[in-house]
Amino acid sequence: MLPYINIPFQYAAGILGASTDEIKLITSFILSYPFAALLKRVPDEKPALKNIFIIGTSLFYLVGIFSLWTGIRTLAVSSIGAYCIAHFIQGPLMPWIGFVYLMGHLSISQLARQFANDPGVVDITGAQMVLVMKLTAFCWNVADGRLPEKDLSDFQKERAIRQLPSLLDFIGYVLFFPSLFAGPAFDYVDYKCWIETTMFEIPPGVDPSKRAPTRKKRKIPRSGTPAAWKAAGGVCWILLFLKLSGWYYPELLTGEEYMTYGFINRVWILHMLGFTTRLKYYGVWALTEGACILSGLGYRGVDPVTGKVSWDRLCNVNPWGVESAQNTRAYLGNWNINTNNWLRNYMYLRVTSRGKKPGFRASMATFVTSAFWHGFYPGYYLSFILASFIQTSAKSSSFLSYSTVAKSLTLIIDFRRYLRPFFLDPKTSQPTSSKVYYDIFSYLATQLAFSFTTAPFCLLTLSGSFRVWSRVYFYAIVGVILSTAFFASPAKARLTEALNKRSSTKGSVLQRTHSQESLASTEPILGLPPDPQKDLEEAVEEVKAEMELRQRK
Repeated sequence: MLPYINIPFQYAAGILGASTDEIKLITSFILSYPFAALLKRVPDEKPALKNIFIIGTSLFYLVGIFSLWTGIRTLAVSSIGAYCIAHFIQGPLMPWIGFVYLMGHLSISQLARQFANDPGVVDITGAQMVLVMKLTAFCWNVADGRLPEKDLSDFQKERAIRQLPSLLDFIGYVLFFPSLFAGPAFDYVDYKCWIETTMFEIPPGVDPSKRAPTRKKRKIPRSGTPAAWKAAGGVCWILLFLKLSGWYYPELLTGEEYMTYGFINRVWILHMLGFTTRLKYYGVWALTEGACILSGLGYRGVDPVTGKVSWDRLCNVNPWGVESAQNTRAYLGNWNINTNNWLRNYMYLRVTSRGKKPGFRASMATFVTSAFWHGFYPGYYLSFILASFIQTSAKSSSFLSYSTVAKSLTLIIDFRRYLRPFFLDPKTSQPTSSKVYYDIFSYLATQLAFSFTTAPFCLLTLSGSFRVWSRVYFYAIVGVILSTAFFASPAKARLTEALNKRSSTKGSVLQRTHSQESLASTEPILGLPPDPQKDLEEAVEEVKAEMELRQRK
């Protein structure tokens, strides 16, 4: 650590009421902006110099500011191990060996942090979580690069690594300073295209006049304005978090004062605890994404018609999408987007053999990976398990074909499938004037359900989580039970009959519609299975088939 570097951070921490390490972390995010501006000015034809600058800046953060010498060792063990696995191990098991190695190493760090039990101290586990996403993807990309193109999907072809990068390029990728501590994670191919500036080439068929504006001889487009907007947004989120965290904090809900409020107020405080916690992530991810944009890595491309530049390649969260979500998939799909993509592309779709449809095993493997990646606090697992049931309870279908209602009866819990059509015109599929009431109800149900579900993520412990849940009368769990009972009762058949009658009266069929509310995808989000009941049924069928096969033998 640099001499006297703690003094200004200790002073700021005393004023703001945060820990010294938390102030250091925010400072490192802000410092990444001038460093990213300098990085962009390194000549395009000198990628080695860019790598050296990136590595030097990250070492300054790790050692000069935080004195994380053990953190450097941890990152080195993961990185060197993954590189050696990718280099020396051939065959289809290579990426799985890399995955087990990296997740095992992360688990050790997660347990060490949990036993230390000092949330105000910044350790290396956050950076290691990001690194696990990058390096497991790296192993898979190298494995894809060794396969014939005919065996690869379009995504795999785009991400395949045909030749291992040099150590300098690899270390630069590992220690990319704008996303070192908190992400966003990205694939090596993105880094390679950025550092070689091929990312900024105009695609064939696009008018050269639509090229994004640049300065002097640089190929990296101007990115100061979008980066500044991200930085301003991030600072606002952080300031709002610092303000609200003095009002809504975990100890308030577990203390005696909480019970002096009425039930509605207790639910409101529970909701605000979750919102306040999310503010921290909104701020951190906005700041890190902005620094990536300033460096040029956030560049996605140019609209060939309007010439508008898109900078959302590394977008990790959509705050409005989360806070306005009316269903579980919209809520989870707008949160931690890069982790969603990693779980989908490098676990869910990899577990299943080529040519087969992902099923129970893929969903379960993704769920377990997501849970272990987050850590081992009991509260995490409470949230994950309950969220999977709520995912089922709120399971959506953005369409209802009345000719296939009978098949839909196999779904035990499906509120939107049976209630939403009453608020749509059967002939045009357009919302009726009364749909606003359905929207308000679904919004409140979604937000309050996740306020309850995510509380253990903030409280971490089993005792604290159950204490707070009991103080709001387990309302989300009661809701899930009542929903299950309702759709297991004759009421479901009556709803179906009413829908059929409504359809025959209008003489038309509701067709599939695409909207923000659509939950038609069957892929997990953040590792949560979209339909746990279906996955369980598939597991039972697999066991039965295996037993029958053994009996025949």
